[in-house]
Amino acid sequence: MRTWFITGGGPGGFGMAYAEAALERGDNVVLTARRPELLAEWAAAHGDSVLVLPLDVTDTRRIEEAVAAAEAHFGGIDVLVNNAGRGWYGSVEGMTDDAVRRTFELNFFAVVAVLRAVLPGMRARRSGWIVNMSSVAGLRGVTGFGYYTAAKFALEGLTEVLREEVAPLGVRVLAVEPGAFRTRAYAGFADEPVTETVDAYRPLVESVRDFMVAQDGEQPGDPVRAVRAVVEALDQAEPPRRLVLGGAGYDAVVGHLDAALAEIRAHEAVSRGADFPASG
Repeated sequence: MRTWFITGGGPGGFGMAYAEAALERGDNVVLTARRPELLAEWAAAHGDSVLVLPLDVTDTRRIEEAVAAAEAHFGGIDVLVNNAGRGWYGSVEGMTDDAVRRTFELNFFAVVAVLRAVLPGMRARRSGWIVNMSSVAGLRGVTGFGYYTAAKFALEGLTEVLREEVAPLGVRVLAVEPGAFRTRAYAGFADEPVTETVDAYRPLVESVRDFMVAQDGEQPGDPVRAVRAVVEALDQAEPPRRLVLGGAGYDAVVGHLDAALAEIRAHEAVSRGADFPASG
């Protein structure tokens, strides 16, 4: 029996899908959320297998308290799912400083804080799984989401290095890159005003917002199927290092990486020519 610690556990999202999948396996679940009262009825139905904790993942002290409470309640954390996150949109030049900093605080620095709180217990037991929920935007830039893309690229790099550092300690790491999935991630955008500060980009930013609003509830990705694929990957004898989820996301990532590799190879002579000439 594993104990899962899942951030970003609001109704209708990946966090809840992970919790349900873990419970179906007979595992224990610690589900954190900014508004835990919304999960009270759900938690009561699962009895002692569930612990719901209030958590703002941008508050390091609260993270440490939540991890300590989870470890005290269930004896340890076997699987960490860093799921909390949000994509603010805007141009690179015109996005407000506050929005830029919130984007990185939630999508990158919060992940770092949760990792640092959970890893000591995993290292002590010399076992554990870390699942970092990245995005297709972590592998391919998304116009209108420059800083969200940057935060997810940073998370991808961090995950790559973390995987190598903790492997000798018995801890394994998986990056998950979903495309467009039918969660509540876009639900609030219709009510939010566009805060773009540079008029030249306003038409672009407004078109991004309008597309997200129109797509809400129509995304092709199924969170339940996606999470089941992740859970099955954790049980493989040779689990993947990353998992791109969704057909459109897969096509976008593969097309982008194929084009990037072709361009790099096309300039191989230039790349190699930057070295000192071979002696002799």
